[in-house]
Amino acid sequence: MKIAILSQSSKLYSTSRLKEAAENRGHEARVINFLRCYMNITSHQPFIIYQGERLENFDAIIPRIGASATFYGNAVVRQFEVMGVFTPNPSQAISRSRDKLRSLQILAQKGIGLPVTGFAHATEDIDGLLETVGGAPVVIKLLEGTQGIGVVLAETHQAAKSVIEAFRGLDANILVQEFIKEANGMDIRCFVIGDKVVASMKRQGAEGDFRSNLHRGGNAAKIKLTPEERSTAVRAAKAMGLKVAGVDLLRSNHGPVVMEINSSPGLEGIEKTSGIDVAGKIIEYLEKNAAPSKNGTY
Repeated sequence: MKIAILSQSSKLYSTSRLKEAAENRGHEARVINFLRCYMNITSHQPFIIYQGERLENFDAIIPRIGASATFYGNAVVRQFEVMGVFTPNPSQAISRSRDKLRSLQILAQKGIGLPVTGFAHATEDIDGLLETVGGAPVVIKLLEGTQGIGVVLAETHQAAKSVIEAFRGLDANILVQEFIKEANGMDIRCFVIGDKVVASMKRQGAEGDFRSNLHRGGNAAKIKLTPEERSTAVRAAKAMGLKVAGVDLLRSNHGPVVMEINSSPGLEGIEKTSGIDVAGKIIEYLEKNAAPSKNGTY
């Protein structure tokens, strides 16, 4: 197969591992900086130009689209879709997962476990907003935040009001969620490929930090998932339309709840912690499914 890995840098761990895994399995893999592509959207003959070359005859792409480049990256993915190239994560699915509010609404519609969540922009009824999620302590998030940035734990009602008032001053959209205290600063990353969880790890936040992001000082370890956790992760990825996804769960008193779904999950932490060749499993999925007739919607 001829595979294009859409990534801004070939030096990133995930990108280099995918290229290595593809080549180890006898495929031709090329890293393409999607931001440096341009497109011809002519009827009947759409194409993409990269470094002066027309990109043709690819069997599949693997989108590695960073959050800050979602709009243009998705445009490139969509152009490949129009050209009949297979992608495990269609552009529409990437858009859904990047919109925190939309993804929560979709998951809620499918009956998948979530933290109790409120959403607001410029409401003056802050007391009412906090009441909808059961009151303090609460986690307050900027809708556009990523990787733990713009996420605040407010332990008292007054602290929550102060944070929401400050965020309102930024003219921002705000998510307010119940704080799952029993999780003890630990979440679970489930790596879903196709219709199964192929690897998982638990991430524990640094001392004094309720956020478990590894790049913020958290640490990772192996974990055994329950059947309900596996099912929740697979259902969440399916609801988004993603065939390769990182699904983040918390263990709550009322079962697993989904915190976030990542359409370009990193491979370094999950591979080193689990010892599983996740990159190889992604390539294996492409081998079984890459065909123009199996492409997603766009």
